[in-house]
Amino acid sequence: MKNYPDLYFRIWKAVKGVRKGRVATYGQIARLCDLRGHARLVGYALHNLPPNSDVPWHRIINAKGMVSLRRHTGAHESQRRLLEKEGIVFVNDKIDLAEYSAGGNSKGKKHSAHGAKRGTSRAKDRIPE
Repeated sequence: MKNYPDLYFRIWKAVKGVRKGRVATYGQIARLCDLRGHARLVGYALHNLPPNSDVPWHRIINAKGMVSLRRHTGAHESQRRLLEKEGIVFVNDKIDLAEYSAGGNSKGKKHSAHGAKRGTSRAKDRIPE
């Protein structure tokens, strides 16, 4: 087995907290892991997931609400299809973060803040269980 940095395991655990039909940004995951300002590290960790991992990597998008993977690799369309299968709607290649963010409200319903980092009160940093 490949020797992964401990930080990767923290990131993967946080990503597992993003429920089906919701998304989080690379920055949100970084903040949840006490890695504020290290959104790219989240991307590196997801890129290095072990084969057949159960980590829902496809639920992590950029701060603009867009899939960051390059289109020419096919991974972009794969991520988009997985998200659409979970009910995520794209408008002009963007996801409405206010609607689908793991830390936000969806369709006017309030979600609990379970799983939030202790001492964090910012809604955009919380990922409901």
